[in-house]
Amino acid sequence: SRDPKKVRAALKPILLPWQVEAAVKSESETSSFAGKTGAVFILRPPANLDANNLASHGGRLNKSDFARTRDHAGSVLGQVLSWKCDKLILHFNGTSLEQETASLVGLELASYNFAENRDNPRKPKKKLPTLLLSGSQLSNANIRAASDLALATNMARHLTNLPGGSLNPTNYAQAIEDLLGDAANTTVTVWKNADLARENCGLLQAVGAGAAEPPALVHIRYRPKDSNGKKPIALVGKGITFDTGGLDIKPSSAMRLMKKDMGGSAAVAGIAYWATRAGISQPLDCYLALAENAVSGTAFRPGDIITARSGHTVEIDNTDAEGRLVLADALDVAVTQKGADAPRAVINLATLTGAIKVALGAEISGLFTNSDALSSAIEDSGWSSGELTWRMPLFQPYFSHLKSSFADFANSGPGGFAGAISAALFLQQFVGKVPWAHLDIYSWRDSAGGAYSESGGSGQGVQMFAQFLSGADSLAV
Repeated sequence: SRDPKKVRAALKPILLPWQVEAAVKSESETSSFAGKTGAVFILRPPANLDANNLASHGGRLNKSDFARTRDHAGSVLGQVLSWKCDKLILHFNGTSLEQETASLVGLELASYNFAENRDNPRKPKKKLPTLLLSGSQLSNANIRAASDLALATNMARHLTNLPGGSLNPTNYAQAIEDLLGDAANTTVTVWKNADLARENCGLLQAVGAGAAEPPALVHIRYRPKDSNGKKPIALVGKGITFDTGGLDIKPSSAMRLMKKDMGGSAAVAGIAYWATRAGISQPLDCYLALAENAVSGTAFRPGDIITARSGHTVEIDNTDAEGRLVLADALDVAVTQKGADAPRAVINLATLTGAIKVALGAEISGLFTNSDALSSAIEDSGWSSGELTWRMPLFQPYFSHLKSSFADFANSGPGGFAGAISAALFLQQFVGKVPWAHLDIYSWRDSAGGAYSESGGSGQGVQMFAQFLSGADSLAV
């Protein structure tokens, strides 16, 4: 609250009189004091919040209330821990249930530290203070939901942070089996190399052919008992555990962060984890297309012509345009399911192009879709969850960039223009008429900020699609 009477009443028991008056007069969103019994941190919305909600872009480039509160709460945890507190009391005053939930999500996100979780994520070294709630509307179910959402995001962050020498297609697939194989209403199936050959997944096999560990396709099938006959939504994630660029090798500076090239699959894994914990009624099929794009004598080559599972032939123009290849076979698996398993919509998440970062920067993902209904639902979910996305054009004439004299089309083309669009148009060839969306994401934070107390994997997409799936009953596809 910014009502002086309410502020004084809330702060009088814990601050000295001069501190109370300083807090009342403060215009800051975050302030702190050494109070009567310990450190006191005060978080409030900005005084000029309405003026900041500009009419341009429908307000969609401003932070939602959830995102603002999440990031404010998370931003103070480092200072709280520096006081070595035994207890952390969250006193809510004039807050909504959404703000209170966001505060818990922010604190949990901020508590993640890669180094402390590297060896044994289930036994972190850092001792956190006991969390107590005061004046809260939160039920036990609300607290559990906030915890599940933040943990799912942190799981995706941790997978993305793992070095390419530690995480490969084989142990990644095994980790997903271990994590989700016993979850309620869930089965995990892994197609290994022989299975991929039997299923004619030539593109996925080609990308992984140069690596010591073979490629794999992980299928997480979630079928809740209360689905009431709903068709599943399919989520497909790009899982290149390390990307050298292949024989079209990247320069060292461009290779430095390529452990994050599986960030789309990490997000899909996190969403699956959240869905099983939340017990949502929407059935899901989650596919992780896993491979390492390595350099060796068995690596695929520029000029190779490879037959996809769909039957399309693809000429390899550039081995560094490999993400769209592994996604293509996985998308074909998703859209060719029959009967009750036929998807009502297919959505893929991928760290696909540098071109989208040039266009939108690191914080906004590019959205390509053949469905206005999907676009609207995803954009709304992205804004409300604080994971912004922006719809980009599927401009069909640009498909000519992928023309080939030797195959149905190539995996990339000459020139540096419209790279994100041509990549999306490539993927569109493998989804038929199914409502489909492609999110070109960054999956990484170059610096700490807000609820993210360290740089590294961001879990981008988990919170967005938790929101999206929570409202999937009203989705008009």
